[in-house]
Amino acid sequence: MKMYITSGTLPYLKKLMTEHKDEQLVLMQKEDQFLLIHQTNGVSFFKEPRNYEIIADFGHFPESGFAVFHHIPVTDEGRPLFEYHFKNQAALINKVPDLTAIRVLRPLKSDTYLIFTVWKFESSYHLWKPTESFEEVYSKSAAENPSKKLPKVFPRSSFITKYTIVNEDD
Repeated sequence: MKMYITSGTLPYLKKLMTEHKDEQLVLMQKEDQFLLIHQTNGVSFFKEPRNYEIIADFGHFPESGFAVFHHIPVTDEGRPLFEYHFKNQAALINKVPDLTAIRVLRPLKSDTYLIFTVWKFESSYHLWKPTESFEEVYSKSAAENPSKKLPKVFPRSSFITKYTIVNEDD
């Protein structure tokens, strides 16, 4: 399964959604920025998408909610270790309250993985962040154990972007 992400103006992205009603699409907004996500087994109809392969997932995308993207750069040598860690963690965190979907996304044209989570409420994400469960999932030490000789996994700092899912009828 693949996931494609594009950005554009709200009218343009809504037009794409109208033209492709049978596709799995999610429209998101962060201030005046808009993203459209396309999840499919096939090829995307987006002209210039960011391309990812879904390597772990659970849940379905709701029509509303709060979405968080953890952008995590990973070295070529660190990919197997990183993927092993996050495939296992995705199965564990699906029990977190109000988490409705997760996708662990392997980049097809860059070194930055995305951990994409969707929450019923923004407050649910913020309540989870200071927990031990969050720390276990996102701790660099969990993927990079200094007691063993392992490859360098993270070439630079990760970052987070947050969006609100836009209901098609808005």
